[in-house]
Amino acid sequence: MSMSTSTEVIAHHWAFAVFLIVAVGLCCLMLVGGWFLGGRAKARHKNIPFESGIDSVGTARLRLSAKFYLVAMFFVIFDVEALYLYAWSTSIRESGWIGFVEAAIFILVLLAGLVYLVRIGALDWTPARSRREKINPETDSRTNRHTQ
Repeated sequence: MSMSTSTEVIAHHWAFAVFLIVAVGLCCLMLVGGWFLGGRAKARHKNIPFESGIDSVGTARLRLSAKFYLVAMFFVIFDVEALYLYAWSTSIRESGWIGFVEAAIFILVLLAGLVYLVRIGALDWTPARSRREKINPETDSRTNRHTQ
């Protein structure tokens, strides 16, 4: 790298360097200020978490339904799909018909997976009891009551 090139790089990035130095300096200043201004009490009650005056009851470990995790996975999958499709849409002129076919195959694979999940019942949010009633051959479809 010649002298003129390094001077150009410094001239081009000086604002970022100043910003970085000021940001790190401000973080250090706040940490040191908190250390100097903070209390030094070592009492037993000072070291426990503050709970707004309410004693905690029970455990914080709650059992969540697997459906919540299913929704989270769908969000991640379709969010990543949207990210890929946005990147593809910004370069559609350069990619041409080959890029279009690749994006169509990508969408079709995701739709095939979605159709599969619907068919096996992975997306069925109804309770298991009502699913059994729908499938049970002993029920009368006209009145939705058991035949006697």
